[in-house]
Amino acid sequence: MTRVLSSLERALIETTGATRSKLAFGGAVIAAMLVSFAFLLGNPQLGRAEAGISFKSRELAQLNSMDKGDQAEILEEGLNAQERNDLIPASGLPIEEMEQFAVIGKGSAQYTSAHKCLTQAVYYEAANEPLAGKRAVAQVVINRLRHPAYPNSICGVVYEGVNDPVCQFSFTCDGSLLRKPLAVQWAQSGKVAEEALAGAVEPLVGSATHYHADYVLPRWAFTLAKIDKVGMHMFYRFPGDAGGEPAFTRRWNGRENVPYLSEARLRQMLSGRYVEKVVKPEYTPGLTVTPHVTDRHAPSDVGGRIDMTKSWRLSIPDPVSGQGAYDTARSVQGEASQAADSVSEDEGATS
Repeated sequence: MTRVLSSLERALIETTGATRSKLAFGGAVIAAMLVSFAFLLGNPQLGRAEAGISFKSRELAQLNSMDKGDQAEILEEGLNAQERNDLIPASGLPIEEMEQFAVIGKGSAQYTSAHKCLTQAVYYEAANEPLAGKRAVAQVVINRLRHPAYPNSICGVVYEGVNDPVCQFSFTCDGSLLRKPLAVQWAQSGKVAEEALAGAVEPLVGSATHYHADYVLPRWAFTLAKIDKVGMHMFYRFPGDAGGEPAFTRRWNGRENVPYLSEARLRQMLSGRYVEKVVKPEYTPGLTVTPHVTDRHAPSDVGGRIDMTKSWRLSIPDPVSGQGAYDTARSVQGEASQAADSVSEDEGATS
């Protein structure tokens, strides 16, 4: 930069004969421009926060539900699934360069919980996968934490939906946690989790937020953008801007909590004897809509909400046309009040 400024100074002297003060001012301006340019080059991440994408709550709900409900249906299993998975073309979208995640202080209670949850995810999802496959699973957990469509903690991501009919990571609700892990694979998974929490990034899967084993074909595989296959897992990202790096703006919430797990339920799930109880709505005689906790009525009142099957429609009188009746009632009440006052005065005078 010094050589550049010296050359510019000599050129100005030779061509314009500028005074020393003018030359100093021009050099200062040029130096400021060069410093600013160097600062921008030295900070390639500068515009990421400014370029972050925000979502409406409705949009986030749609993103979060892309692998739930009917979309969670398994269309094929086994060899047929592997063949059909291979036929799904890669999206061609860029594989995003994700930021490092190293915000949980090592040695803290939060780190201990986060490390255990992430180790569980890597072990139970990819214990026998190659190292890249293990790292890819850890990257998906980190990506979900940073995406606003998911919980913003490691354990929150791993245990999302654990007490719902469908959980995000099946090992948390199918009884697998009751099986004692194998020592070697557990240690390997713990190492991968430690590296991920220290900022390691798996570039093969970029901004992936979903994956599934290649021997199953879920319906949602056709609605998300396929990235690549790593080991026996197929990885996907959200299509469009929702899957781009600028969308991953969420920060860690500072807390790592494992939800309550029913051991009895896990044992039933592990043995295949668990049956989800379906609670049937209780109808009140004479009412064709199901009572709800938000209904505001007395316990003996079977109304509460409008029963549209009775062809009844709410009718609110026009306040303009009702003004005359209101004035008449007010006038009558005023006359009655005056008469009452007169009677009171007469009685007082008599006494």
